[in-house]
Amino acid sequence: MATARKRTRTILTVAAAALVALVLAAAFWPQPTMVDLGAVTRGPMTVTIDEEGRTRVAEPYIVSTPVAGRLMRVGVDPGARVVRGETVVAHMRPTNPSALDVRTREQAEAAVAAAEAALRVARADLNAAAAGRDLAASELDRIRKLAERDIASPAALDRARQEARVAAAAVETAEAAIAVREAELANARAQLIGFEDPGLAAGLETAAPDDIPIRAPADGRILRVFQESETTLPAGAPIMEIGDVEEGLEVVVDLLSSDAVRVSNGDRVIIDDWGGPQPLHGEVERIDPFAVTTVSALGVEEQRVPVTVSLDCPPEARCGLGHGYRVEARIVVWENDDALRVPASALFRTDDGWAAFVAEGNVAALRPVEIGRSNGVEAQVLDGLEAGEAVVLYPSAAVADGTRIAQRVLE
Repeated sequence: MATARKRTRTILTVAAAALVALVLAAAFWPQPTMVDLGAVTRGPMTVTIDEEGRTRVAEPYIVSTPVAGRLMRVGVDPGARVVRGETVVAHMRPTNPSALDVRTREQAEAAVAAAEAALRVARADLNAAAAGRDLAASELDRIRKLAERDIASPAALDRARQEARVAAAAVETAEAAIAVREAELANARAQLIGFEDPGLAAGLETAAPDDIPIRAPADGRILRVFQESETTLPAGAPIMEIGDVEEGLEVVVDLLSSDAVRVSNGDRVIIDDWGGPQPLHGEVERIDPFAVTTVSALGVEEQRVPVTVSLDCPPEARCGLGHGYRVEARIVVWENDDALRVPASALFRTDDGWAAFVAEGNVAALRPVEIGRSNGVEAQVLDGLEAGEAVVLYPSAAVADGTRIAQRVLE
C-alpha cells in the first residue's frame, strides 16, 4: 500500500513538472512580429504639386470717376449684371463750393468793388466815344454838303469820313470793354458764393444740375463696390469693380520657385475642395517670370511664383464659384497609366539606396528596390519588386531580414 502511494506521488510530481515546463516553453517561445502588409500593384499613377489657390476674373475693370466732383449714392449692388455702354452704374454732379474764411471773403468783396468801378469807367468811356462819334458824324455831314457846292476839298471830305469811322470804332471798343467788365464783375461775385450761402440751396433746386452718368465699361457682374455713399471725390478715384464671372474666371496658384520650375504650360490641373460635388479641370496657361518674396506662417521667407490656370469646364459645372474664392489645385507634372506601384510607407533608406521587406510566406525578406517617381502615397517601382507581392508597411526596428512575421488583424 505504501509502495502504491509512493508511485502515485512520483507520477503526479513528474506530470506537474512537465506541465510547468510546457507552460514555460510556450511563454518563452519566439512569436512572429505583427505587421501591416500592403500589395505591389500595377495601374495608373500621377505625381502632382498640391497648393492652395484662389479664383479671379481674368479681365476685371475698375470704374473710376472721370472728373473731380460729387458722387451720388451708388444704387447698384455686388452681383448685379451690367451691359457695356448701356447700364448706368453711378451718377456724378459738380462739386459744391467750399466755405469762405474771413480773408477770402474780404478779398472777394474787394474784387467785386474793383470790378464795379471798372464797369463804371467803361460806361463813361462809352459815353465819351458816343459823343465823339456823334460829333464826327455831324462834321462828316457838313463837309459833304460843302463838297457838293465845291467849297470843301475832296481831301477834307476823306479826312471827315476817316474820323467818322474811327469814332464808330471807338464806340464798338467801349461796348466790348463794358462786356468784359460785366463778365469780370460776374466772376468776382461768383467768388463770394460759399457753402454757407443761403441762396445756394435754392439755386441748386431751381437750376437743372449737370448730371454726369457713368456707364459700365464691360459686360459682366459687379464684383464689389468701393464707394457706396454720396461723397466728393477727385478724378480717377475707384468706385467699383466689374468682371465676367461666368466666362472669364481663372485660378491663380502661388507655387514655391522650386516647384514652379517643374511646371510647364499646358499641364493638366485638378481643382478640388471648391465646394462642388465634382472636381474641376483646367490647364496651366501662364507661369510668371517674376517671383515674389512672402513670409510663411512659421516666419520663413519664401519665393512664390504666380501660376495662372484656365478652367476647361463649362460655367454650369462650377455654379456658385465667384471671384476671390479659395480652392485646392493639383498640378499634374507626371502621369503613367500602367505603372508598377508600391506604397511609399513600405520603403526606407539603406546605404545603397531604397529597400523594402517582402513577405515571403511568414518571413520578412530584405529586398533592394529601385524607384522612379513618387507622389508621397505611392512610388513607381523600376526594379526589385513584382506585381502581386506583399510588402511590410511602416517596418519597425523589430523587423529584420529573416524575421518571422504575421499580418495584424484589425478588429
